[in-house]
Amino acid sequence: MPRARTRVPKPAGSEPAAFLNIPYDDDFGDLFLSYIAGLAAFGLTPRATLGIPGGARRLDRILELIGSCQYSFHDLSRVELDANNPPTPRFNMPFELGLAVTWERLHRDKHVWFVLETKSRRALKSLSDLAGTDVYIHDGKPRGVFRELGNALVRTESQPAIDDMQFIYRKLRQNLPDLMERTGAQSLFEARMFKELVVAAARLAAFRLP
Repeated sequence: MPRARTRVPKPAGSEPAAFLNIPYDDDFGDLFLSYIAGLAAFGLTPRATLGIPGGARRLDRILELIGSCQYSFHDLSRVELDANNPPTPRFNMPFELGLAVTWERLHRDKHVWFVLETKSRRALKSLSDLAGTDVYIHDGKPRGVFRELGNALVRTESQPAIDDMQFIYRKLRQNLPDLMERTGAQSLFEARMFKELVVAAARLAAFRLP
């Protein structure tokens, strides 16, 4: 299938940024780190709903986040039913994808969205309205995420090698115990922890890719 969504948008804010729409669960931790590492290598600042402050109207803030980013990456790997009772599908990721699609339609040339998945053809089965859209299959592995970020961002000025992204990812993993100790985080998916990971990844990218 041809790679369709590759045009480079005009800047939407003061810094190149990417909205990251992923499942927040411990089993996704390695891929979470790989997205942060990969986007940092491309010179993009990851943003996510983890950074939304308490008290703000959530939907409005999600729209503001999407609108502040040139790109958004939507991982639909968790479309299956939740194992916890009552068994339910997880709609947050498809919902936020829908918000990004609408934003892109209303603000042409200011935003580009990408869909990523673990398994081939599953996203098109669960969300048939995506027919005709490229879905980037990362196979549930960090190296696959790096590969597909490279495919999605093939026309950007920055073109890091997979080894560069792997370097940042590996260093983030090595620094995790110190970061979690310093922040008191009990999970990767906490607001301050996310901020610290983004800062650390940016520093590693500047060191690796001056």
